Amino acid sequence: MCLVRGGGDLATGVIFRLHHAGFPIVVTELENPLVVRRTVSAANAVFEGSIQVEGMHVQLSGTVEEAVAKSKDGIVSVFLSQELPDIAAPVIIDARIAKRNIDTQISDAELVIGMGPGFEAGKDCHLVIETKRGNSLGRVIRKGRALDDTGLPEPVKGYAESRVLRSPSNGQISWNIDIGDLIIKDQLIGKVQHNEIRGPFTGLVRGLIHPSVHVQKGMKIGDIDPRLTYQWNSISDKALSVGSGALKAILSW
Repeated sequence: MCLVRGGGDLATGVIFRLHHAGFPIVVTELENPLVVRRTVSAANAVFEGSIQVEGMHVQLSGTVEEAVAKSKDGIVSVFLSQELPDIAAPVIIDARIAKRNIDTQISDAELVIGMGPGFEAGKDCHLVIETKRGNSLGRVIRKGRALDDTGLPEPVKGYAESRVLRSPSNGQISWNIDIGDLIIKDQLIGKVQHNEIRGPFTGLVRGLIHPSVHVQKGMKIGDIDPRLTYQWNSISDKALSVGSGALKAILSW
């Protein structure tokens, strides 16, 4: 069994690869996940109860026992827990992509894997998987750390920071659009309280934070892609590469 901490879009690339390799999987998530690419994130089961991600069945479970039982039946089971749950999982993967080590320890399981920056292989965990695009994406790091986070979105067709929607204020969000919609520049696409959110350019909506989440000023709340034919309902190549790295790490351990 594999315990994956975090169910965002990158974590779901890991979950998807391990699921198709036959591993039972339990995923832990927060009560109000800040996930943006919800249609390709296991975390969306927190809001919807039961979802499909590229044919992979993901369900929310109410107890640890229920989560473990579902995982053994081939269902990816999401369980709400901020702390490390009491599950006898030989493999634990911290895929919360927090850019820092929150509480993961190398003694947590027989094999502990950290995804991305914030972990040191051999100290915080046994292995680290590179999550930054480039020649090292998805590589298994057996000593040392992943590349540092730049804090900047990766450019797509010349758009970088502008493709990330950020909250103009604290409060509750309401959307006039949905994931997968095409928008035009300056279109009114939503509001936080009375503060308008307008389209930064003509593009396709890849992700939107769930409207039930109370957002903070400056928080990432959406993702717009200038590629109008982007497959918004598919797990990204980046997430799948990271997932392949995690699978390789487990099989080679």
